[in-house]
Amino acid sequence: MGVTRRLACAVLALATITGCTSGSAEAPAEGNALSLRLQAYRVPDGAHPHDVAPAADGGVWFTAQRAGYLGHLDPHSGDVTRVPLGAGSAPHGVIVAADGAAWVTDGGLNAIVRVDASSREVRQFPLPPNRSGANLNTAAFERNGVLWFTGQAGVYGRVDPATGQVQVFDAPRGRGPYGMAATASGQIYYASLAGSHIARVDTATGQATVLEPPTPGQGARRVWPDSKGRIWVSEWNAGRLAMHDPASGAWREWPLPGRGPRAYAVYVDDRDKVWVSDFTANTLVRFDPETEKFGSVALPGEAAEVRQILGRPGEVWGAASRLDQLVVVRAL
Repeated sequence: MGVTRRLACAVLALATITGCTSGSAEAPAEGNALSLRLQAYRVPDGAHPHDVAPAADGGVWFTAQRAGYLGHLDPHSGDVTRVPLGAGSAPHGVIVAADGAAWVTDGGLNAIVRVDASSREVRQFPLPPNRSGANLNTAAFERNGVLWFTGQAGVYGRVDPATGQVQVFDAPRGRGPYGMAATASGQIYYASLAGSHIARVDTATGQATVLEPPTPGQGARRVWPDSKGRIWVSEWNAGRLAMHDPASGAWREWPLPGRGPRAYAVYVDDRDKVWVSDFTANTLVRFDPETEKFGSVALPGEAAEVRQILGRPGEVWGAASRLDQLVVVRAL
């Protein structure tokens, strides 16, 4: 286990989210404003945190992509514990298993890595030798505990934690698989940034079926399901939020507010509100599917660069990679 440091945290902003649609501000209806608190936590300099995942113990895991470790933040004390992952590590994504263990997609190691929540023991699951340079990105668990992952070099795959077996598949359109998520029913979807599409993975056969968003070249970056099984997509190139309904096959898209938005991360919270990070506006954008209205919370600095969002009830967490900070939005 790595060095533990006590780091300062600070409340950065108190914001009131109000509605806007199609980029134009509107006065909120009485009682519809939502007060939120944005809080930031420093992590060690040079960490460049990429992804975050709330831990079972109330803390938060984060990947220190440029420093080669998995971090654990205690939000109450501000303490950060560092778990080195191995020589050459460059961790990208992190998610939490049912047993509390953190699972990491590590592009530097070209391996999936498990970190035990209690002992901090590290176990690596390397990709096969003929799959070097996969550029591993994101992972998700299907219902039977098998972990699926993406690699931007044009692959996706799975790891069976029970046997340690790693299988890798060629993506149907080559380079681009990036964000990945699992629905409540256990279906696996990924977004292809370079391929500008999303795909549904048949977990029995491993075959991926391409699903085309309406806007060509939109740059689908990340995906996340809501409680109804609909798939939300952040469109990086187009600056839009998209939604695909697998039940009907229908698509819808909404442009983010402002000029030249760049939609990076997407996450659906426990109230089925959709959150997107906008690099251009340096905000976390909140979308209400019922009213089809946007609101936003300003991020610290000039370019926080929140590359991934995750949360738990009442909290929405992001990794502000450029600032070496983790940020959280809490409702008051």
